[in-house]
Amino acid sequence: MKNHLKRIASPRTWVLDRKETVFTVRPNAGAHSLNFGLALGTVLRDVLKLAQTMAEVKKMLHANEVLVDGRRRKDHRLIIGLFDVLAIPSLKQYHRVVFDKKGRLVLVAIKEEESTFKPCKITGKTVLPKGVLQFNLHDGRNVRATEKANVGDTLLISLPDQKVKKVLPLQEKASVFLTGGKHAGNFGVLKEVHGKEATFLAEGQDIETAKTHLFVVGDSKPLVTLS
Repeated sequence: MKNHLKRIASPRTWVLDRKETVFTVRPNAGAHSLNFGLALGTVLRDVLKLAQTMAEVKKMLHANEVLVDGRRRKDHRLIIGLFDVLAIPSLKQYHRVVFDKKGRLVLVAIKEEESTFKPCKITGKTVLPKGVLQFNLHDGRNVRATEKANVGDTLLISLPDQKVKKVLPLQEKASVFLTGGKHAGNFGVLKEVHGKEATFLAEGQDIETAKTHLFVVGDSKPLVTLS
């Protein structure tokens, strides 16, 4: 795999100046697809503007405690994506990756206490011996738990120990965030699910979307910062 990627060919979800330089960092394969994640080095240099060159980024990663989902990371090619938490305690900076209302990956500032948990959408589940459930989550992790939940629901997990704090069911009146389609980045209240489609209310307007685009982020209101 090439170590670089032409900016002009980068996913539309990336917020980059495509004419600034020819190439940008290609993230390593990991928990997120290219459309749902960015290289850690790109985030530090081009999004948060904490460095001017990739050499400065590498120095920063080795000198400072840069945490992704509560664990120290030193690889500038590590892919970080939707709802991941980036924390730099020495700079008192805490951010979460979300989509803006144009469907682009951005980092929103969050409070330190919010950096200790993360919503994860259930993409699959397996029943293990003694009734223990293993949930496959949107960010590639697998979590074992005894809580009952279905594919499409969200688990609110603690970081970095990934214990289940709460189950957020995909149901009417749930607070949902859209991760795909022309309304990606919008959030509101789920009104109904009908087959593979769903209707949710955002800013006083009913919006139709695919059920697969729904990501539950709270009961009646979001439990995480979205903008």
